[in-house]
Amino acid sequence: MHLETILLFLLSGLVVIVSARWVAERTGLPAAALLTVVGIGYALLPGRNVTLDPAFVLTFVIPPLLYSAALDSSLLAIRRNLRTVVSLSVALVLATALLIGAGFHWFVSGATLAAGIAVGAAVAPPDPVAALAVGRKVGLPPRLITLIQGEGLLNDATALTILSVAVAAAVGDGFSAPSALGQFLLAAAGGVLIGALVAYGVRLLRPLTSDPLAANAISLATPFVAYLLGEQIHVSGVLAVVVAGLIVGHHAPRTGSGASRLQTSAVWRLVDFLLEGFVFLLIGQQFPQVVRGLSQYDTTTVVIAVAITVGVVLLLRPLWLMVTQSLPRSLHTRLGGDTDLATPTARGRRNAERLTGREVVALSWSGTRGVISLAAIFTIPHVTDSGAPFPDRDLLLFCTFVVVIVTLVGQGLTFAPLVRLLGLRANTIDQARLRNEARAASVEAALARLDELEEDGEESDTHAIEAMRGHLHTRLARYQERIDLLGTADSPTMPVSLRYEAAVRIRHTAIDAQRAELVRWRDAGRLPDEGLRVLERELDHEERLLPDRP
Repeated sequence: MHLETILLFLLSGLVVIVSARWVAERTGLPAAALLTVVGIGYALLPGRNVTLDPAFVLTFVIPPLLYSAALDSSLLAIRRNLRTVVSLSVALVLATALLIGAGFHWFVSGATLAAGIAVGAAVAPPDPVAALAVGRKVGLPPRLITLIQGEGLLNDATALTILSVAVAAAVGDGFSAPSALGQFLLAAAGGVLIGALVAYGVRLLRPLTSDPLAANAISLATPFVAYLLGEQIHVSGVLAVVVAGLIVGHHAPRTGSGASRLQTSAVWRLVDFLLEGFVFLLIGQQFPQVVRGLSQYDTTTVVIAVAITVGVVLLLRPLWLMVTQSLPRSLHTRLGGDTDLATPTARGRRNAERLTGREVVALSWSGTRGVISLAAIFTIPHVTDSGAPFPDRDLLLFCTFVVVIVTLVGQGLTFAPLVRLLGLRANTIDQARLRNEARAASVEAALARLDELEEDGEESDTHAIEAMRGHLHTRLARYQERIDLLGTADSPTMPVSLRYEAAVRIRHTAIDAQRAELVRWRDAGRLPDEGLRVLERELDHEERLLPDRP
């Protein structure tokens, strides 16, 4: 493909991605599902399609997407929900792979157990991108957001390790359960270690992170360094990326400058937007290649294989959640309870860990599959070590593609209506109250520090201290007023303060007037463009601190 053709395709894809986002924002439909449908439509048109290169996706696409997601996740929240996260990202992935493998072995004519486990491992890990995009838009509770994030971060490593073991068995290396378990544990432990070492290396580069450009360069390189190191020593590079991202994101508030964090955050938002958009377009364009290899199978075999794969993916997840959420309670009841759970506080903490029925339904429907499933299944070799074709490779590709389409389009389009029907919404009032309480606490800490400076004589400019103290007291009064307003709210709807909205509107108006005057100065030749950009950046930062215009 000529460079001009590649550039034209990229520009056309960018137009489609931006258009899909525009449609998604105005209709509430998930952009991921829209882009996948557009990709399928494009694939059915005459002309060339872009073929998915699994090595390229696993090396250049998955690491930055996982790293960005890990940066935005909460290490503490994942630790609080670690039992559920591990259950979904490790145990459920393993159960899905084994159950699909058994179904293929028993019911699909000529299929082997190893081939079935391979396709099961490929379709087992959900891709949380579509579910999180919808969940955040409809106000899904933070705990469910954390579970979806945590599962999506850790399940890829589990699935890819299981897939490699299954492929090794299918091509003739043989299968040994103890060896497979040992390989999995070694890959996981090695991935965690490499991720921690990479995160420690990033902390050693802290003196460079005060420069925004250097900080961005280090941040963009980190996921690739973690992935390549993991793959070079034959451990889980995917898990190394996730662990590095979680640790770096956890320590980010203590390191670097504010300018570096703002710019790095903006860069990663752009990377996510572009990579996710092209990935979902790429998924749809694999349709002709996947369907082309089905001519060798009779319809009954294809239907049975698809029914097993899709059925296990859709049914096992809610069943698993229901069983795992009820099992601890029955075990405690059977064992006569635990003395540590005798206090009301402990019982409340134990109950808080358990999902409600509505949360189980929502989490069950959030398991959309994506590019990692297709990239994984395309890594299956065409031939075995003996030179024979890999058993049922084309059938495995088709089953994986159907699962991706059914979950990405079917569940993706219906997830938002389901969440609204269940009445699951984050308590925005509590969240707003907590943020304002934290703001007030930070202002009080600043006031205390000013008192210390004045008492110790570290700062001789008392006028500057008094000016800053007055500014902080004004902010503290505003935060306290907001806390009082939120505390008296008697409905789940965010209370409206007319005075607060008027203040926000006035500040926006003042900034607009300042920006317009600076442009007039530039147009009149009184202010050079370089000076305009400096002053405009100051106003941009000030405007970013404000809420959206009322």
